Amino acid sequence: MALTPDAHFVLNDGYKMPVVGFGTYAPPERYPKSLAEESTKVAIEVGYRHIDGAFIYGNEVEVGRAIRAKIADGTVKREDLFYTGKLWSTFQTPELVRPAVEKSLKSLEFDYLDLFIIHSPVELKPGDDHFPTDENGKAIYNNTDIRDTWKALEDCKDAGLVRSIGVSNFNKRQLELILNKPGLKHKPVCNQVECHIYLNQAKLLEFCKSKDIVLVAYSVLGSSRAEKWVDANSPVLLEDPVLNAVAKKLSRTPAQIAMRYLLQRGIVVLAKSYTPERIKHNFQVFDFELSAEEMKTLDGLNTNMRYIETKQVEKKRWQDHPKYPFNDAY
Repeated sequence: MALTPDAHFVLNDGYKMPVVGFGTYAPPERYPKSLAEESTKVAIEVGYRHIDGAFIYGNEVEVGRAIRAKIADGTVKREDLFYTGKLWSTFQTPELVRPAVEKSLKSLEFDYLDLFIIHSPVELKPGDDHFPTDENGKAIYNNTDIRDTWKALEDCKDAGLVRSIGVSNFNKRQLELILNKPGLKHKPVCNQVECHIYLNQAKLLEFCKSKDIVLVAYSVLGSSRAEKWVDANSPVLLEDPVLNAVAKKLSRTPAQIAMRYLLQRGIVVLAKSYTPERIKHNFQVFDFELSAEEMKTLDGLNTNMRYIETKQVEKKRWQDHPKYPFNDAY
């Protein structure tokens, strides 16, 4: 596949996913929602046609407004864009799935979502509290059979509310549970996971490719370093000396090298920035190529280190969930 600004993967249901997406998550305690709206407009103007959102980001109203503004001014048509929404962990019981889709549709003011994915296999207690905890501050879990949740997603696809359905943060075993589900109607088109030079997901990528499932990478530039999720002592990916040496050699930014590395491995990349200049630079990954030697050098940076779920307090809170995905090797 030639990597050009309009490059895309044909998903296993026939729809097309652009290979570079614009991420819209930002820690709400650090960034006003208006920034999501303005940066999404910039991203579309620059050339992004893949927008990655989620209910739990709390900014679908603003992102939808930005998208509709760019449609209204003639920059794009709705069919030019690929929008991803996500099913939050308190909505996994089957009767809550369709209302969750409809809530995102209403916030965005869309007729359909291009992709709707299960945000995480970890399920929390259903209800209006999106991070339910007990009197000791411990998360309150739920444990719906993920195959029942998947059936509800299939129904949303069949109803035309969403075009494609997939998952996020699933390990191989959890993917197989869905793939081997009796009466499976629609395979997951993708698995969106943390993936970068320090966590290159080689084994999971190989498995997903063998099942015609696209691997979509988040935190490709490290992470937003939100205090709730990420250890402040973790290394800053874009400061990595090896990555910077390759970037200097090719007269590129470290972010461009980090993204191109994943693209050349057949991975869809999501990049987020609220700075117009960086949004523009992060999309300029199509006019150069990493050599086999440079790819091998970057392969050597893998340490299987996760940014997300690295804080010990979070590990203790989530790791005992029966569907916690990161205890498996991949």
